[in-house]
Amino acid sequence: MKKTLTLMMVLFISISMIFAGGSGESSTKSELRFGTGGDQGTYYGFGNVLAQRISSETDTKVVAVASNGSQDNIEMMDMDYYQLGFVQSDVMSYAYNGTNLFDGMPINDFSTLASLYMEQVQIVTLNPNIKTVADLKGKTVSIGSSGSGVYYNAIDVLGAYGLTEKDITPTYQSFGDSVDSLQDGKIDAAFVVAGAPTVAVSTLASSRPVYLVSIDDEHFEKLVDVSPYYSRNIIGKDVYGTAEDCYTVAVNAVIIARDDVSEDAAYDIVSTIFNDKESIAQSHNKGAELDLDFAASITNIPYHPGAAKYFAEQGYTVPVK
Repeated sequence: MKKTLTLMMVLFISISMIFAGGSGESSTKSELRFGTGGDQGTYYGFGNVLAQRISSETDTKVVAVASNGSQDNIEMMDMDYYQLGFVQSDVMSYAYNGTNLFDGMPINDFSTLASLYMEQVQIVTLNPNIKTVADLKGKTVSIGSSGSGVYYNAIDVLGAYGLTEKDITPTYQSFGDSVDSLQDGKIDAAFVVAGAPTVAVSTLASSRPVYLVSIDDEHFEKLVDVSPYYSRNIIGKDVYGTAEDCYTVAVNAVIIARDDVSEDAAYDIVSTIFNDKESIAQSHNKGAELDLDFAASITNIPYHPGAAKYFAEQGYTVPVK
């Protein structure tokens, strides 16, 4: 299934590139394709804002492309159909080390550009009786689309409560499809891993009262004992108009680049994002979360030399290949 989806995506991109070629004249700008996520997710919305800003202000043209998420982005980058990608920090580590989603098949021809914001694990339901993760037992639950990191996040969280995939009736859907299925009563809950507010969830909350399932302190400790890349996070009740704050976990949203992306292009991307963060924040709320300390905080995957150059100018030393 995963290979079929990837081949279909490759064919689609190949056709798109043929039509995009127009007269065949080369652009004066370096053009990089940026794998983001589903069109109702934060990756896609924020990725488009970043791509437009970088393209308009530098000699590097970035084109944001809708995709199936972290795993898909890394695999497509490995085939050079994308040169940039949004990834969850945990999935990035899986790929680099050849574990979990990439078991025995490491992909490490990429480098970190910057860590941009936190992605919350959002367990969304319309059923007020689903109050804890334990209540998902026996329920129909969307645990993420093929090629995304959501699946493993869901398995990790379920595992902290002593549950497995066999204890639920799983579906494998994108954020948008999950919301549609919730609305239609086809599923009881959905895992959405993205920066909150997420378009798909906000759309649902505009017409129905939504509930977010919290992860209590005891089970948070069990989770991080096994999976230390998660951190504590709170989704305020004002985000979706819920009755109370949601206590959950989060991973980092990271932008990565193929190693053969030029140093100048990588520098253009990172410098534009952080030099223009106030302006970017006016176009997308995730711009308000951009922070140099956080951007330079990745330690397990080396940074691209172009990114390292920018961070050095700001007084930060980051690991480089």
